[in-house]
Amino acid sequence: MFAKILIANRGEIACRVIKTAKRMGVATVAVYSDADARAPFVRMADEAVHIGPAPAAESYLIADKIIEACKQTGAEAVHPGYGFLSERASFVEALAKENIAFIGPPSDAIAAMGDKIESKKIAREAGVNVVPGFVGEIRDTDHAVEISNDITYPVMMKASAGGGGKGMRLAYSENDVREGFESVKREGLNSFGDDRVFIEKFIEDPRHIEIQILGDTHGNVIYLNERECSIQRRHQKVVEEAPSPFVTPQMRKAMGEQCVALSKAVGYHSAGTVELIVSGADKTGESFYFLEMNTRLQVEHPVTEAITGVDLVEQMIRVAAGEELSITQDDVKIDGWAIENRVYAEDPYRGFLPSTGRLVRYQPPVEPWADDGEENGRRGVDGIRVDDGVFEGGEVSMFYDPMIAKLVTWGETRNEAADLQVAALDSFRIEGLGHNVDFLSAIMQHPRFRSGELTTGFIAEEYPEGFEGAPADERLRGVLAAVGGVIATADADRARRIDQQLDGDLYAPGDWTVSLGETDYHVVLEEEAITVDGEPVELVMEYTPRETMLDLKAEGEALTLQLKPTRMGYAIATRGATHQLRILQTRIAHLAGHMIEKVPPDLSKMLICPMPGLLVKLHVAEGEEVQPGQPLATVEAMKMENILRAEKQATIDKIYALEGDSLSVDAVILEIR
Repeated sequence: MFAKILIANRGEIACRVIKTAKRMGVATVAVYSDADARAPFVRMADEAVHIGPAPAAESYLIADKIIEACKQTGAEAVHPGYGFLSERASFVEALAKENIAFIGPPSDAIAAMGDKIESKKIAREAGVNVVPGFVGEIRDTDHAVEISNDITYPVMMKASAGGGGKGMRLAYSENDVREGFESVKREGLNSFGDDRVFIEKFIEDPRHIEIQILGDTHGNVIYLNERECSIQRRHQKVVEEAPSPFVTPQMRKAMGEQCVALSKAVGYHSAGTVELIVSGADKTGESFYFLEMNTRLQVEHPVTEAITGVDLVEQMIRVAAGEELSITQDDVKIDGWAIENRVYAEDPYRGFLPSTGRLVRYQPPVEPWADDGEENGRRGVDGIRVDDGVFEGGEVSMFYDPMIAKLVTWGETRNEAADLQVAALDSFRIEGLGHNVDFLSAIMQHPRFRSGELTTGFIAEEYPEGFEGAPADERLRGVLAAVGGVIATADADRARRIDQQLDGDLYAPGDWTVSLGETDYHVVLEEEAITVDGEPVELVMEYTPRETMLDLKAEGEALTLQLKPTRMGYAIATRGATHQLRILQTRIAHLAGHMIEKVPPDLSKMLICPMPGLLVKLHVAEGEEVQPGQPLATVEAMKMENILRAEKQATIDKIYALEGDSLSVDAVILEIR
């Protein structure tokens, strides 16, 4: 076994690897950039080495700096985590030249599977089902159109070296191909240094299901069941679960055996994941196809650990040290159900715009996961596991992935795991930046999610106009109105106790009008009862004025509310939505109708940058006439290109930004007339 390993990564995955290494008695070395000098993973490691400025291209992506850190500290092996150098064959070869072990697969397997075109050829030869498509060299846009017409639409254009949702465009027509092909090439070149593109048939009603592979250097390869990762946004996973509600035992066996055959064909060892696209329309389960192989640990690996009891990081370290797998295929079981949600710094109420910045408040529902070595310990605390790499007062940096934490829940059944997600998400306290907690909770409660009828189009289909919060039934709205009345009374009672008030003795009113949206609720507090519109509401709670989180029981159901004072009431977040409550004494509530509303400025004539980013292309010039849907500008943010289009027919009046400019959110790019 290694005496010391280096983790060539950052954030939550660095923390996760360090925890398991410490339990195994293996010393750890962290490497960090300027942006991560105070990060938790740096403090957790036994040693830490500074490797450069904040941009990954100047720090985490420079193999020579990682190797030098190994030499400096005497680290015998490198765990790459995911992203960065984790799937770069040249990095593995460079480590080998220095007699440093790589805690991952061999370079040949990484090279073979990292090229999406070559990997499909290998998969086909290994007897794995492959999606119909063109895997040769595409000369130009006209050639891409010809290929797409032959395959028949819809087709997916993908950068050969792509990953993480980058370098992908769906085309339903020839125009889509002509507009998107060059953009895919640019994204592939900018993100991965490779502008090759391949085109394949897009599977209707697609489900994204992946098989976890684990192999050793002695020729043993097993599969650890599947994960369902169909709920995605812009091809990036949002929710993952294990097992899949769609996969039958027969289907699992067929998938697993094909994926093992593929792994053996490339001499694979360590942990890896074979991603499959599955036709949800084919209830026989036979229509599954090879998509790609991720030759690394996956972000969603904890759900597999929760249902199998296998520590994947520990297995990776042991395999890299030359040990043989201690488990066989017959040892792999399915115990319960696990769901993972990715908590991101993004604002779902504003089209999921990036929302990087400082975490003014950060309190997860339970303490971050600690590796105690127990099989059930991989499920966290009472079935709730939080993997994170942030801290209160720290920053979610614009230079890296905007993940705040991974929330994993385990239950005996799928519904139990989902219910636990809803309760845990309510208890996440995050302030200082936008986050997607409400959105994740809404998904967990959605009837379609509960039914298991998932496709990769779930988010686009269920939230076509964007996200506005999970719908609240009338019972919950009545409870929120009652809570609004209680906290307003408590606040008023506190205010009346201030000495030397001019009006003399005051009283705490118990008669309120609470407005939620367009609905007014009449809330009356009496000594022994609370009524909403004359109906009693059973409420058990303790509230101290200015509390920001409140646990209560309403009609026998436990709820966690997050409270934020507003000018005329409170914003209350719970069960996947933030509800704006206007709370007024009933005797004056009718006067609110006489208040003059502030008219917002007219922004319809301006193209506003929706996120911080780089203006990579202006598609128009001053004086040019544009049509609805025509591209106006392309902004790159988080290595993704976003095309901003005209909403109506107009003429470009004035351009305020130039190509190459770094734009802030809400910056004016151009004006129309």
